Amino acid sequence: MAKERKKTRISSKVDELPPEIKQQVDIMLTDTSNSYWNISDWLKAKGYEISKSSVGRYALRSNSATQRLLEAQSRTEALVNVVKKNPDADYTEAGMMLMMDGLINRLATAEEEFDYLPLDKVGRLIASLSRTKVYKDRVKQDMKDKADLAFKEMEGEIMKTIKSDPELAAKLKEILTRAKEMMLSDD
Repeated sequence: MAKERKKTRISSKVDELPPEIKQQVDIMLTDTSNSYWNISDWLKAKGYEISKSSVGRYALRSNSATQRLLEAQSRTEALVNVVKKNPDADYTEAGMMLMMDGLINRLATAEEEFDYLPLDKVGRLIASLSRTKVYKDRVKQDMKDKADLAFKEMEGEIMKTIKSDPELAAKLKEILTRAKEMMLSDD
């Protein structure tokens, strides 16, 4: 049986720089007028032999991490705004959508990580989310069916009681229909 390779944390020469030098490299990377050559030359002048390729790989990793953080922050802010605007809404759907989005993004951007990504676990998470969605939809449909049955029974009883006044019966039926539509709407 082959030995399973363990995923190790990436560490580059830039990561090993003193904090103040690394911070300066990060600042230089945010300025698009600085090329990787310029940063490499600046580091060499400071006594650190780091190639332009190493600077470039570090920039790609740090930009990717920053982008993921910004996207997560944006999604969280959007969810918080939805919660503020709709305090009575069902947030399980939004939470499941965020989780599914994260899983799909992880699969889509895994590239060389596929060798180490436990796909069976990701598959189980996706299946679990799908089961949760099916269960939620089933509960919602059951509630609609029960509400429909209750309104029909209530309508029948009320109609028996007010049969003597057809105009009142028509108005009441209209009110019940509107109430049922409001209760069963997805809003």
